[in-house]
Amino acid sequence: MKIKTLSELLGAELICGESHLESEVHSACGSDMMSDVLRYVKDQGVLLTGLVNSQVIRTAEMMDMMCVVFVRSKRPTLEMIHIADECGIALLTTDLRLYDACGILYTNGLGVK
Repeated sequence: MKIKTLSELLGAELICGESHLESEVHSACGSDMMSDVLRYVKDQGVLLTGLVNSQVIRTAEMMDMMCVVFVRSKRPTLEMIHIADECGIALLTTDLRLYDACGILYTNGLGVK
């Protein structure tokens, strides 16, 4: 699934990373605990989270993720946006809850872990 399609499905707003909208992702994970992401996540291109701090972007970078979606209308700080731009990570925000966002992506064929 392209990040652009993912964004449309979630009714998400693009915050940064417009050049990555045509990138393909094959699976996603949803978590507010970055320690779980580091321990259990493997080969996911998208992280869905309600946690808003720079560690989210650093974790996504370490795990080679292409996109972070902030749920529950959370918005990243300017520092987070700057780091994501440097790392080539697209940032999106949606009004949906984590559970609903994961369900929508799963129902539309994106593997969610």
